[in-house]
Amino acid sequence: MQRAVPPTPLGHVVFVLHTHLPWVLGHGRWPHGEAWLYEATAECYLPILRLLDRLEAGARKGSITMGITPVLAEMLATPGFRAGFLAYLEERTSRSETDRAEFEAAGDPGRQSAAAAWSAFYESARSDFVETYDQDLLGAFAKLQNRKRIEIIVSAATHGYLPLLGRDESINAQLATGIASYRRCFGRRPRGIWLPECAYRPGYNWSRPVGPARAWLRPGLEELVGRQGLRYFFVDTHLVAGGAPIGTYEDRFEERRLDATRDGTGLSPNDPYALSSRGRRKVAILARDPRSSVQVWSSDYGYPGDGAYLEFHRKHGMDGLRYWRVTDRRLPLREKVPYDPEAAKERADAHADHFASLVIGTLREHREATGRTGVVVAPFDTELFGHWWFEGPRWLEAVLRKLEGQVDVVTASDFLAAHRPRSTIRLPEGSWGQGGHHWVWLNDNTRWIWEAVYRAEDAFIDVLHATRSHKDPTVRRIVTQLARELLLLEASDWPFLVTTVAAKDYAEGRVKEHVGTFDRLRTVLERAKEGTLAPDDASWLVAVEERDSLFPDLNPESWTLES
Repeated sequence: MQRAVPPTPLGHVVFVLHTHLPWVLGHGRWPHGEAWLYEATAECYLPILRLLDRLEAGARKGSITMGITPVLAEMLATPGFRAGFLAYLEERTSRSETDRAEFEAAGDPGRQSAAAAWSAFYESARSDFVETYDQDLLGAFAKLQNRKRIEIIVSAATHGYLPLLGRDESINAQLATGIASYRRCFGRRPRGIWLPECAYRPGYNWSRPVGPARAWLRPGLEELVGRQGLRYFFVDTHLVAGGAPIGTYEDRFEERRLDATRDGTGLSPNDPYALSSRGRRKVAILARDPRSSVQVWSSDYGYPGDGAYLEFHRKHGMDGLRYWRVTDRRLPLREKVPYDPEAAKERADAHADHFASLVIGTLREHREATGRTGVVVAPFDTELFGHWWFEGPRWLEAVLRKLEGQVDVVTASDFLAAHRPRSTIRLPEGSWGQGGHHWVWLNDNTRWIWEAVYRAEDAFIDVLHATRSHKDPTVRRIVTQLARELLLLEASDWPFLVTTVAAKDYAEGRVKEHVGTFDRLRTVLERAKEGTLAPDDASWLVAVEERDSLFPDLNPESWTLES
């Protein structure tokens, strides 16, 4: 049962940690690939688990909402991840010990101490992973959910960018597959969903943005989400309140592209709303609070850019450890000064004080203006905390402790159970990306990706129709693997990485790889239907199934829409 949330003089805070990485197992190691997963586990997921366990052990108040995407959950559940992560920790520990010896020989006690700290960090990670959590991070998060310390929400299966997918069957499959994975991993149905990139599309006569023009009436995402029994999702501020979008990723671009209206709607992002829908039930939405979010996301004055914090980009050698602080983000890397952990801790605590006062002020102003209890929704990428912003977990724990007793820090479901939406509204189309619309994922550099996605979507529906009567196990295996490759191709990560250029070659290679695998599977399928599958095709199929093994209970019939 959900806990009752009593009203307070000020209001509530809903922290949302969106935890996501694309499927990287078997697709490269470093600099792009499995290293992303191992780094995030050591620097983000384990520290977040530790801080939640400390709050639980101390019987402290405060619960958070965590989105763990199905594709990430699938990776964390594999034996390959566990073995690879332990090997990664061993390599990092060895690297830190080598650095320590180097700095000792050079007569550099400051960096010698820092290298020893890195060694202790990775030893602690190994101890927690093996002994505390028994190499089962999903189980650890599930226990915290069962104790109501967190609420875990679902997302689309592979983080597909839902507004631009070319068929409602594809959206349905992303949702249904994600929910099936969630139930297998966490033993219950999810209540809420994180729409990938907070991207929303209402219902209207829609046409694919690339390829032949053909418009047809499509339902809004709230209708497709509601059909799956999900009760709420999150949107960016400007979709509710109007005005210029914040642009979560705007610091990655030199040019601003604002597509949303600058006119306000008069609606507050500190209230919950319901969406008007033709579906059987209304779906609630919660909007990102702009004042608190910008303090973390802004590249100009966000907390992570403070000069005392650990510099992310300068490393000791190729793929080495970090020993410098931000100093001044305008300085070239070679001019960064050594990291001082005590100074960084002081700044994290000061920034926690500032954030807590900002939240309290926002809720006070909302109550004075409306007479209602408001909510501050603060959504962040989990990977920000510990990876991009090394001190982030300390800051988050300090914020939770400082807010205790002043406002209620609750999960999204608990808040909505006590404060049902008073208004039903309609939303415009948009996302939390730079410019507030779809430009980050659909632009001149990514149109070819969507052409490939649309071609594969149509081809897979044709395959389903042509193979429904086939009971041959090999045919069913190939159809299921085709579904996996389509889901992987649809991931929003690939156009995002192409646009941001950070891992453009890797993302383009992944798109081409999944397209090539999909096309060969279609050829192999025709041979299997005829009973002429060659030995090399059979062995290749096994290799593909082992490489892209996510969603072991995947049902191709998820691509069937309700009548």
